[in-house]
Amino acid sequence: MSTQVSLEERFQARIDAEQKIEPKDWMPEAYRKTLIRQISQHAHSEVVGMLPEGNWITRAPSLRRKVALLAKIQDEAGHGLYLYSAAETLGISREELYNELLSGKAKYSSIFNYPTLTWADMGAVGWLVDGAAIMNQVALCKCSYGPYARAMVRVCKEESFHQRQGFELLLTLSKGTPEQRAMAQDAINRWWWPSMMMFGPNDSDSPHSAQSMRWKIKRYSNDTLRQKFVDMIAEQIKVLNMTLPDPDLRWNEERGHYDFGAIDWTEFNEVLKGNGPCNRERLAARRKAWEEGAWVREAAMAHAAKRQQSV
Repeated sequence: MSTQVSLEERFQARIDAEQKIEPKDWMPEAYRKTLIRQISQHAHSEVVGMLPEGNWITRAPSLRRKVALLAKIQDEAGHGLYLYSAAETLGISREELYNELLSGKAKYSSIFNYPTLTWADMGAVGWLVDGAAIMNQVALCKCSYGPYARAMVRVCKEESFHQRQGFELLLTLSKGTPEQRAMAQDAINRWWWPSMMMFGPNDSDSPHSAQSMRWKIKRYSNDTLRQKFVDMIAEQIKVLNMTLPDPDLRWNEERGHYDFGAIDWTEFNEVLKGNGPCNRERLAARRKAWEEGAWVREAAMAHAAKRQQSV
């Protein structure tokens, strides 16, 4: 028992000293499981996140917009691969991870269970959803687990570009016809509150947050990141000459931050339970892709086995 305590104390001392934990280092089982849960959820979110945007590839209004959207979706596929690879260093196979997604056991970000109804949604997703993701992910570049932190460096660079693309798209619409402006405002209205929920429950209701921060898997609390996001977006929307759908949003001179209205956590919890607008559709699409891709996986395994025999 004393050896176990000593190992945990030395582990925490390394964390406190800002040393990275690497795959072959000793780590508490709870730390490993927390990382698998978080990294796999992150990877699943990148893969499922391609679906609402893929909905608009064939309907993009110009070749330039289509190429940009295709590049963004390709980036997100790559992010999923980086993250699955990082999770595999913790002793779980990619097949196990994917089976947990397809069975519904593993979660992905609730934001991707909302539909993309108009072209303006591509701008709102890029600006708001990727903006919220970046707020979370920049901090993850300093995560205590080395493979996760290093994967996030490239992810954040690409996500920052995606956010700028989204903002530029909305800015173009904001300078267009009354119909285009109305479409942009409608998209912002629909994506604002789901984007606010991306940071997770309030700190007082978050069961994993305190321990994850002690282990420096997370560097900031949910509420802190959400406040930083609100402060950023509340200023940027002025450039668009549009509004956020929150009558309680106002600058608080005393706090030095924007105040904002209450989040509807009932909606958030319903989406997590699988009752969002597109939960069943998203999982059905991933299951279909997995089944139809079986021949590719089998061919790849056969090719690898043949190469191994020839060595």
